[in-house]
Amino acid sequence: MFSKRTLRSALGESGAALLATAAAVLAFTVPAANAAGTPLRDLAAAKGVYMGTALMQNELTGTSGSIAGAQFDSVTPGNEMKWASVEPTRGTYNWGPADQIVSFAQANHMQVRGHNLVWHSQLPNWLTSGSFSNSELHDIMIKHVTDEVTHFKGEVVHWDVVNEPFNEDGTYRSDLWYNQLGSSYIADALTAAHAADPAAKLYINDYNVEGQNAKSNAMYALVKSLKAQGVPIDGVGFQAHFILGQVPSDFKANLQRFADLGVDVAVTELDVRMQLPSDATKLQQQANDYTTVMNDCLGVSRCVGVTVWGFNDATSWVPSTFPGQGAATPYDENYQPKPAYTAIQTALGGTTTPPTTPPTTPPTTPPTTPPGGSGCAVSYGVNQWNTGFTANITVTNGGSSAVNGWTLTWTQSSGTQTVTQAWNATVTRSGTGYTATNLSYNAAIPAGGSTSFGFNANWSGANPAPTGFALNGAACSVS
Repeated sequence: MFSKRTLRSALGESGAALLATAAAVLAFTVPAANAAGTPLRDLAAAKGVYMGTALMQNELTGTSGSIAGAQFDSVTPGNEMKWASVEPTRGTYNWGPADQIVSFAQANHMQVRGHNLVWHSQLPNWLTSGSFSNSELHDIMIKHVTDEVTHFKGEVVHWDVVNEPFNEDGTYRSDLWYNQLGSSYIADALTAAHAADPAAKLYINDYNVEGQNAKSNAMYALVKSLKAQGVPIDGVGFQAHFILGQVPSDFKANLQRFADLGVDVAVTELDVRMQLPSDATKLQQQANDYTTVMNDCLGVSRCVGVTVWGFNDATSWVPSTFPGQGAATPYDENYQPKPAYTAIQTALGGTTTPPTTPPTTPPTTPPTTPPGGSGCAVSYGVNQWNTGFTANITVTNGGSSAVNGWTLTWTQSSGTQTVTQAWNATVTRSGTGYTATNLSYNAAIPAGGSTSFGFNANWSGANPAPTGFALNGAACSVS
């Protein structure tokens, strides 16, 4: 959540139409993402779910906008649809920032999750310091919900109508809404939202309800009651702001029990924070946690998607809210994918990460070069941006016998490149030469078969296409 963050600066006076045009151009002129393999959004779509991220207005351009548009197919505005942002003065709306995020989403073929309509936090001063009767406050709430949902009618697929209504012990939060209107404000807000846009999916969203506990039991009882009353409630959002290694073991079962009430469920604000500094062990545990969350959602037929609460550590809300903690997202502060990214990719059916159960012992058959004749073939693909690139390489054994243990070498004729991350191979660079060596689980390439690996690297000066690929010393053709 961005509630305790300092809001970032706006993008000036560019309108929604200009931003939509810029975003469309960006998709063709800026590299899509610093990550290998099929984008998360495509993998998620193949699974019948969405993969989303929270974004703020100032993240719609440059590297952040490029990655978000390429990797995700759903966007949640971090702050721009909250009450204080859209109605800072009573009856006067500032739609510009939220409209820009919607335009970005449309230009990149992303759906929008509206966040949020009724919450105890980030309310404008005129509302929190006003002296309103119960009926006046009720009318103010209904008008705001109606006006905002109407403005975005047909553009927002899911709405977090009511956000964080419960205390940890399962009692209702003592806030402006409950104190004056009682718990009926929840049903009234949902009803007003449905009247304004009957096609939108309406959610209640909260944190620390991922496992079965007093708070989630209260949420369960509320949803069950709302359904029995015929109140329009379509789903429950599980924020999933987790601490490293603390994903509840009953998360999937909890999602399922809500789904059994006849509502959709969604992971709406996923991140996994750790005590800084991060290290390889922590990052691997984080990857395991992301895997668990993804698998738990995918294991429940009514879990419609997962949204990470910001996809990179550079703009994450965590460090400013939890001093000494951070590194909570799938990308690091330099917009490089972390093991958590690969964990999401693998859970969605991607193939750029190692199998979870590699052979217990490495192959012992001596390496053999591909036999003469058909030889080997290399496919080299690259996504490049101003200071870095992602390379994806597939090696095909065109010979009649298997290769058991392989080393691929090639030359980069100019420029300076520094490998920062590799997957499915050990990749090193010395001078102008690169060397990639198999890992224990992918040493064998059967006759007519292939293996793929990739790496991220920084570059300066130049980054020309590589030449001179050779597999175990035998020259390969290149495509």
